[in-house]
Amino acid sequence: MLEESLYAELDRRLAPVDAARVAAYPGARPGRQPVHTCYVPADAVVPGLAETWGTAALAALDEHGLPDLGLEPALARQVWPRVRAKLAAEPIEDLRVDAEDGYRGPPAQEDGDVRAAAAAVAADLAAGAAPPSLGVRAKSLEEATRRRGVRTLDLFLGGLAGALRARNAPVRITVTLPKVTDVEQVHAFLPVLEALERSHGLVLDLELQVETPQAVLGADGTVALARMVHAAGPRLSGLHYGTYDYSAALGIAAAHQSSDHPAADLAKDLMQVAVAGTGAVAVDGSTNVLPVGTTEQVHAAWQLHAGLVRRALERGLYQGWDLHPAQLVTRYAATYAFFRAALPAAAARLAAYLDRVNGGVLDEPATARALAGVVLRGLDCGALDVPEVEAATERRIADLAAVGGRPAR
Repeated sequence: MLEESLYAELDRRLAPVDAARVAAYPGARPGRQPVHTCYVPADAVVPGLAETWGTAALAALDEHGLPDLGLEPALARQVWPRVRAKLAAEPIEDLRVDAEDGYRGPPAQEDGDVRAAAAAVAADLAAGAAPPSLGVRAKSLEEATRRRGVRTLDLFLGGLAGALRARNAPVRITVTLPKVTDVEQVHAFLPVLEALERSHGLVLDLELQVETPQAVLGADGTVALARMVHAAGPRLSGLHYGTYDYSAALGIAAAHQSSDHPAADLAKDLMQVAVAGTGAVAVDGSTNVLPVGTTEQVHAAWQLHAGLVRRALERGLYQGWDLHPAQLVTRYAATYAFFRAALPAAAARLAAYLDRVNGGVLDEPATARALAGVVLRGLDCGALDVPEVEAATERRIADLAAVGGRPAR
C-alpha cells in the first residue's frame, strides 16, 4: 500500500493548480443563451422594434410562402406553426443597437441618433415590449474612433439607466467591442466599463468581436483569443465572429466571403476552444445575402440562410447574427428543425443513461451533459415544450437540468 504522505504531497502540489483552473474555467453561465443577435443601426431603432420585425417577418412568409428547406413533411408540419407563433410573440431574442459599421449617420448626427435609440429601447422596457437581451455596439478602440466609441456608450447607457432602474427584475446590458486587435485593448477597456457602471448604475457584460487576424493569432505566435478571453474574465459573455471584416482582412475575394469559408471555420474553431469552460460562448457571424426581391430571390436567400444556421448548429455554434426581419423566418425554422429532430434520439439516450441501461451506445457523463444541453436549448427557444420533453425522457425537467449542469428551471 502506498503511504498517506504520497497522497498528501499530491494534494499539496496540485491544490494551486486546481484553484487556478476553477477560477479560469468556472463553467457555463446560468440562464438562456439567445439563438441570435439582431444588429439594428442606431438611427433605425424605434419604439416597438421587436414587434415591427416580427410583423415584417410574418408578412414575408405570407407574401412569398413557405420555402423548401429540405425538411421531412412531418417535421415541417411541427416546425412552421411554431415559427409563426415565435414571430408573433418573441421575434427578437437579443437586440444590439449598432453605432458601428451598420450605422451610416454623419458624425454630427450620432449623438442625437444614439439618444433617440436609447429612448426607444427605454420605452419598450417600460412597456414590457423589449427583447429579453439587449446591448449596444459602439466604435472600436483604435485611435481614430476610441473617443467617439466611448462617448456613444456613455450617451446610450445614460439614456437607458432610468428605465432599467425602474424595473423590478435586473437587466444586464451587453457592450460589444468591435475590431479588437490586441489584448491590451481588453485590459484598457475594463476600467471604462467599470466607470460606466458606476456612472449609470448598470450591470454590463462584454462581447469581443473577432474581425481581425491579429485577434486570432498574435505577433508572438500565440492564440491571442485565449489571452483576450482570460484578460476579460467573468465579465466576458461571448466572442462574435465578424464574417466580412475578417474575410476581407485575409484578402478573400468578396464573392467568397461567407461564414462557411474554411478561413472562417479556423477562426471559429479557435474561438470555441478559447471560450470552452469559461462561461463565455462562441457566436457565428452573419450573411449579407438578404431575403428581399422576388419570391425566387427570397426563397434562395432563405435556403442559404437556413443552411448556414443548420451548419453552425451542427458545429456547436448555437447563436448567430441576423440583419433583416425576414431572416428571422429561417433562423427559427432551421433552429426549431434542428432541436426537434434531435429530441427522439437525445431523449432515448438520456433515459438509458439515467436508468443505467446497456444499449447500442454507452454514453459517458460528458456526453449525457451535452445531450441534456441540446434538449434544454430546445426548450429555451421554443422549439420544444416541457410536456413533450418530459414524456419523451420520462424525467422531470429538473432532472434533465441537473444532468446538463444547469440550475433547476
